[in-house]
Amino acid sequence: MWVYEKKLQYPVRVSKCDPHMAKLLMEQYGGADGELAAALRYLNQRYTIPDKVIGVLNDIGTEEFAHLEMIATMIYKLTKDASVEQLKAAGLGEHYAAHDRALFYENAAGVPFTATYIQAKGDPIADLYEDIAAEEKARATYQWLIDLTDDVDLQDSLKFLREREVIHSLRFRESVEILKGERDRKKVF
Repeated sequence: MWVYEKKLQYPVRVSKCDPHMAKLLMEQYGGADGELAAALRYLNQRYTIPDKVIGVLNDIGTEEFAHLEMIATMIYKLTKDASVEQLKAAGLGEHYAAHDRALFYENAAGVPFTATYIQAKGDPIADLYEDIAAEEKARATYQWLIDLTDDVDLQDSLKFLREREVIHSLRFRESVEILKGERDRKKVF
């Protein structure tokens, strides 16, 4: 299913050490509306989605893993040169005590990732509306993260991710219309 290229989907640059921003980015790493939740949600839902739109869930779910890799890279670059005192000042003391500088799937508040973030109803249209909502929440979060940093290099990568969320939402909306058309079409046997 996958072919892995040993490069990021889009370049990630940061212009300064910023552990506080890294802490905020953890929302997109292990939060309810983050990239891990999205990837797992879509790749799980594809098993009960009609063949006409299964490719959309496969494609977007796979791309979400690429976004997860970008977020991990951002967090790493923002913290790699930080002192323990800087990590503590940014609210990452507890994270450091439990994980050192290792990334861990948790949100910005330090709450560990949980499978309760992932929804799968089994009804294709209900699941796709869930997916649209997830993409729109991620888009909003990326905008707020952009607003929270003055690092133009980091903003560039975050803007790329925000725009991909818009495209994903549009693809899911198109999929809903395809399935509605199928459902509403008169079937003669």
